[in-house]
Order: sequence, then C-alpha cells, then structure tokens
Amino acid sequence: MSGIFVLKRSGTQFMFNLASAGNGQVVLTSERYTTKQGAQGGIAAVKLNAPYDVRYRRLMSSNSLAYFTLHAANGEVVGTSELYSSTHARDAGIDWVKVNAPTAPTSDQS
Repeated sequence: MSGIFVLKRSGTQFMFNLASAGNGQVVLTSERYTTKQGAQGGIAAVKLNAPYDVRYRRLMSSNSLAYFTLHAANGEVVGTSELYSSTHARDAGIDWVKVNAPTAPTSDQS
C-alpha cells in the first residue's frame, strides 16, 4: 500500500499525518506548525530523511508500547509514530515509512 501526506489545520496551526492510502491508518504525525509553509517544509523533511535508518529512534512509551520518531539531519523530530503492541510491529512501521514516504503525494485539507 502506498502512503499519502494529509496536510490539515489544527486550530490556528497546521500539521500533517502520513497515512496508508489503502486504509487511511495514520503511521506518522507531525508537530504543530504556525504556518502552512512550515508544515510543507516538515513534509519535505520527512521525504528527505525517511530512507535513512540512522534518522529513526526506536523507543518505548511509559506503558511499554513501542513507537519511533523520525529526525532531520539537525536532530529535530519531524514525525512521531503511532503506538505499536510490539517492537516487531514498530520496525515494520519504520520499514513502511522508508519505502512510502519519499514518493507520497500530499492531500491539502487545510
């Protein structure tokens, strides 16, 4: 299944999700941006950094659920994953982002 970036408003701010185009499941969520251009820059950063394993941090939540963050070259977080029930599922999520994010189109719903 391919991916799609969904750019949208969050109150007075902007954010995006990277979701599966097949089932709409959100795999990666951005921070909030004060401008639409900032959110578009975040999408570009995800596309640029997604293929590189070194840009991912594999983490565990306080309630022992696995998740990951994707970082830009400067160390800034450009996306946070959903929570996964296992590290295997989290790693599959990372692999999906690596393959699908670089070429995913954007649906501007802002």
